[in-house]
Amino acid sequence: MAGKPVRPVNAIDQTRRMLSLVTYLRERPGARIEDVARAFGITEDELVSDLDVLPMCGTSFRGGDLLDIDTDGERIWWHNPAALGAEAAEPLRLAADEATALLVAARAVATLPGLRESDRQALLRATAKVEAAAGEAAGASSRLSVTFESEGGVFADVDRAIAERRRLWIRYYSPARDELSEREIDPIRLVSVGHTYVEAWCRRSEARRTFRLDRVAEIRILDEPSAPPEVELRDLSEGLVQPAAEDPEVVVEVGPGGRWVAEYYPHDSADELADGGLRITLRTPDPASLRRLALRLGRDGRIVAPRDLAESARRAAREALAAYDGAGTAG
Repeated sequence: MAGKPVRPVNAIDQTRRMLSLVTYLRERPGARIEDVARAFGITEDELVSDLDVLPMCGTSFRGGDLLDIDTDGERIWWHNPAALGAEAAEPLRLAADEATALLVAARAVATLPGLRESDRQALLRATAKVEAAAGEAAGASSRLSVTFESEGGVFADVDRAIAERRRLWIRYYSPARDELSEREIDPIRLVSVGHTYVEAWCRRSEARRTFRLDRVAEIRILDEPSAPPEVELRDLSEGLVQPAAEDPEVVVEVGPGGRWVAEYYPHDSADELADGGLRITLRTPDPASLRRLALRLGRDGRIVAPRDLAESARRAAREALAAYDGAGTAG
């Protein structure tokens, strides 16, 4: 249902929905896509996305144990509903390395700050059952531990805020302005595109913004309810940054050591240069943000156009070099 606003969702909600979807489809062979989407309160695109994941689930990766679900665009068919039945196969057995990995991960997740206490207790009960079933294999896991980086705590707080529909206060580092700012945001969803981000409605700018979790210096869950306006979620399959045709055009020339720019930045064209480098044409709503790219490239690249941006990048490079030389002299 193109254009229909989509309600906020998180990983826990999606997992619960997909578990319910398995039962629903098993009891309704040939169900119509529009009927199933309506029953679960989601868009048809969300449903199709779930259907792309379900065939990778099952009791094992052996033939016949994975869910054989497909669609002709109008109806959904499950060809092997017995795959999850009591008659399906022998009970699932975990190998020693699988049990170790599962137990280490479960214990690590249970220590995440911001995790709801009910979820923590449920995880600990499940961990105890796996330990009992694993027997001797559980011993190795007790000698291993995992410590999450700070992003893990931020992720847990954001996920909790989304689940409980509460507003967040954050101190956020903006590399384009090289500053920390304080914001109140209404989180909409967590997304992973290379890094993990929270898409949210920013109360300071009164607009939708995307924040990278590892740039969140401090976070608090507020008592105020989260109330983002209804927005259509963007399709991020092509990447987080998706320049528009009307965005300003920037031309960057890079040497052989800077060819990676064409792999990390969406661009209109990348023409080969005689020295093995590239002349890259790209669009961005914020050309000034590319000054940092120019500084990072150093001798491996330069901004060619527009002229004022090229001069701004050269001036920033001269100032940075002068500051470096001054620090060296002072020492």
